[in-house]
Amino acid sequence: MDQLHLMKVFVAVGEEESFAGAARKLDLSPAAVTRAIAGLEEELGVKLLLRTTRHVRLTEAGSRYLDDTRNILASIAEANQAAAGVNATPKGNLSVTASVLFGKAFVTPSIVRYLQAYPEVEVSAYFLDRVVNLVEEGMDVAVRIGHLPDSSMKALRVGQVRRVLCAAPAYLAAHGVPQHPADLLRHTVIAASNVSPRVEWKFGAVDDPTLVRMKPRLTVTSNDAAIEAAASGLGICRLLSYQIAEQVAAGRLQIILQDYEEAPWPVHVLHRESKFGSTKVRNFIDMLADDLRAQPALN
Repeated sequence: MDQLHLMKVFVAVGEEESFAGAARKLDLSPAAVTRAIAGLEEELGVKLLLRTTRHVRLTEAGSRYLDDTRNILASIAEANQAAAGVNATPKGNLSVTASVLFGKAFVTPSIVRYLQAYPEVEVSAYFLDRVVNLVEEGMDVAVRIGHLPDSSMKALRVGQVRRVLCAAPAYLAAHGVPQHPADLLRHTVIAASNVSPRVEWKFGAVDDPTLVRMKPRLTVTSNDAAIEAAASGLGICRLLSYQIAEQVAAGRLQIILQDYEEAPWPVHVLHRESKFGSTKVRNFIDMLADDLRAQPALN
């Protein structure tokens, strides 16, 4: 049987979790789908799917093969498009994700510039303070802060940020400047995290950290709210350096305990594109990477 056809049928079954659903999606008979999967499993010598009267479930081997097969089919489609010249002019929809404050401050200006340069492209921007799975949620490009796990994603490093403690100069003048992380136990703490009665902040080297467990006076789930509370003089907050760059430059916030900071966190642009990637994605990544590398707050 044609290997490419078998792959397409398998991906459809895996995504639909149904032989009948895959048949409808591909406009094939259920019998043809069943034969294709049986032929693929026989050719590979491994069970890809577990079937019951109600459900179709991927085996562990099937789950890995589904990811690999999706990538292969995407690369073939992109190579065909590139050869046909479809990608000569960027067009279509581009989806981008980043965290809320980062997206607002650094990604939105690049999106605007990109849309002005390429009038046949539309952009869907998802600024969320959670990790977005590019494959499962259908994203083209993501900006990720922090160390990356092993992944099939392509990653382009564009800068770094620090995790810093800060407070308003008026607060520090009234209550003193902490000289050691342990001094924080005598200060008012603002936590920007999931609401919890206690927070634990880590300082110093990864292999020998200093841990300070505190009860915050104010806990908020919004970084904006934490920044405003700290700038108003309530207490000390911990945020990423880019999030408070404007307030520090304006003198509303002051960074403290710099000698005890953790190592900087890298900033990467992630994407799923192969070497045949579409022009719309490649051009956006190039533009975004140049813009981010030019940002003083990220370098």
